[in-house]
Amino acid sequence: MDFLVKANEIKDELIQIRRDFHRNPELGFELHRTSQKVRDFLEREEIEYRIVAETGIEAIIRGGKTGNGKTIAIRGDMDALPLLDKKNASYSSKDMGKMHACGHDAHTTMLLGTAKIMNAMKKELKGNIKLFFEPAEETVGGARLMIEQGVLENPHVDAIIGCHVDEGLPVGAIGIKNDVVYAASNPFKITIYGKGAHGASPHKAVDPIIIGSNVIVAIQTLVSREVSPTSPAVVTVGTFNGGTAQNIIPEEVTISGIIRTMKLEDREYFKSRLKEIVESVVKAFRGTCEIEIQESYPCLYNNNEMYKFFQRVTTDVLSDKNVNIVKEPTMGVESFAYFSLERPAMFYWLGCGNKEKGIIYPAHSSLFDIDEECIPIGVALHCAAAFEFLNNN
Repeated sequence: MDFLVKANEIKDELIQIRRDFHRNPELGFELHRTSQKVRDFLEREEIEYRIVAETGIEAIIRGGKTGNGKTIAIRGDMDALPLLDKKNASYSSKDMGKMHACGHDAHTTMLLGTAKIMNAMKKELKGNIKLFFEPAEETVGGARLMIEQGVLENPHVDAIIGCHVDEGLPVGAIGIKNDVVYAASNPFKITIYGKGAHGASPHKAVDPIIIGSNVIVAIQTLVSREVSPTSPAVVTVGTFNGGTAQNIIPEEVTISGIIRTMKLEDREYFKSRLKEIVESVVKAFRGTCEIEIQESYPCLYNNNEMYKFFQRVTTDVLSDKNVNIVKEPTMGVESFAYFSLERPAMFYWLGCGNKEKGIIYPAHSSLFDIDEECIPIGVALHCAAAFEFLNNN
């Protein structure tokens, strides 16, 4: 089955869909237009679906052949970013301050293309395909809510696939990695309370700026001295706020940042030790503090068997030279991680860069774009993986 040929037959339709999404970006769970467009498409194709996670969608294509009853899911995220679109294109965002700067418009489009092709051949499938259109990937992670609302059951999902466009890879190529792929993240906020005084009388103060400075230095030892050098981890302080004038020692300061780890055990250790270190340093300098550590996205793990299966399938579609083995994980985060902790998962990077077309700008930047030739490639890979998993795996 040449799914690349089938995907290219609907390429023009898919490009128009992607450009419509790109012109009309929406944020978080506020995906009312986007979600409606997806539902309209599914209804035209006579694909059953239900609404989940506010504006998310779970669709299903039920196979017509007798088989082992397996079900594979494919995820596509839908939300945009709060960013000004500065590129000059006919499909640039019409909504000032909102932009598809991370390729989710392409992910959604590829999932629709997959739905169209696989639904047309559902009588040949020995199992089911679920399609997850996820909201709020860039914020709180709609995947978690989708799981809570039962998308992995009825029927039971046996494996799941997801992807992200990557401008660092040329169109026509993909990147795959086994084991841990993305980091876990834990944003934190520290409020330090001291005692205010005149800048000329520091001995009468308990200076929260000095305390905060020592806290920042001390928590960096988590990475440099308390985790193995072979285990990637990052503690970043992004804000340090306090004070109103040059000659006033303030009463309090706030510090915020984020922890990123690659192992579940490191994640738990860092959360515990950050609290211990901060409390100890603050106490040593006679202050008090409040510490908030948020639970954000977990690590994303690719299942070993799914990785080998997907490598074989994609090599058949694209050839060896276009399937790049990625050795190092990224410290970024991805809400697909929630799915990867529940089911055997495979997440890959789809090349969308093209230097000749000037498509070189990074995701989450105001000039980000994709070479739309990547869309039928992504569709073909989704289709091939789903078909092989259900019929020949």
